[in-house]
Amino acid sequence: MSMDEAGHPLPEIDVSIPSPARIYDYWLGGNHNFAVDREVGSKAAEVMPTLRAAIWANRAFLRRVVTYLATEHRVDQFLDLGSGVPTVGNVHEVAQAANPEAKVAYVDIEPVAVAHGRHLLAGNDRATVIQADLRQPADVLGHPEVTELLDLSRPVAVLLIAVLHFIPDSDRPGEIVRTYLERTAPGSFVALSHADDDEDLPAEQARMLDEYRKSTRVPFVHRGRSELAAWLDGFDLEPPGIVRTNEWHPDEEAAPILRTHGVVARKPTGCPENLTGAKV
Repeated sequence: MSMDEAGHPLPEIDVSIPSPARIYDYWLGGNHNFAVDREVGSKAAEVMPTLRAAIWANRAFLRRVVTYLATEHRVDQFLDLGSGVPTVGNVHEVAQAANPEAKVAYVDIEPVAVAHGRHLLAGNDRATVIQADLRQPADVLGHPEVTELLDLSRPVAVLLIAVLHFIPDSDRPGEIVRTYLERTAPGSFVALSHADDDEDLPAEQARMLDEYRKSTRVPFVHRGRSELAAWLDGFDLEPPGIVRTNEWHPDEEAAPILRTHGVVARKPTGCPENLTGAKV
């Protein structure tokens, strides 16, 4: 197993175990996945007919967020955590369309995502991708490629799109979010989307999720709006606050098919460097 810059173990490619990043790539119509990923992805799509539409809607949310931050707030630095396998409408493409000077650092733990990202970004000196565990903010923010590209003394947008529901409560996802914001400059943003609570999830879909967890060996945790709000206490929520992702600054008719919430929050300009004393 390979190691990151701080000596933490990182996974290598394993074609026998389905990967959430590669399954996501399959749902989006990509070809950077393996038979085990397609098997799990196909079963899930059969049980949840609106799944692929929801996945594309989540990508649309990401594009709207990046465009909004780049145009309305002139953000020109983005840190995309759990970025996944590159696909249509990547962050650097959207950000650099709004501002050719924008810089983007991608972070993922999945080696296929990182390898494809490096190939895609060859020749782009304003974007990079590293293999790292987003649960280790100090390692990510201190990585040489990140510090060389991004000026963390200036505002940066931290993107956590459809990734935190893969992090169990035992890993303290709320503290992870807050630590990233605490260690970035005042005026920085965090944008996240997250699977909603599963109180009314149909039984067949609940069973499929259990199979997904077992096959990928990765948790999948549903959380409600109140938990997301608690994570962002003390930060300024951009209107309209925590809403369904397809209702966040929609650029087309919102389809009521999503079980995900999205939010963008800003670190106040007068915010102290450390709000919680969290150590992650």
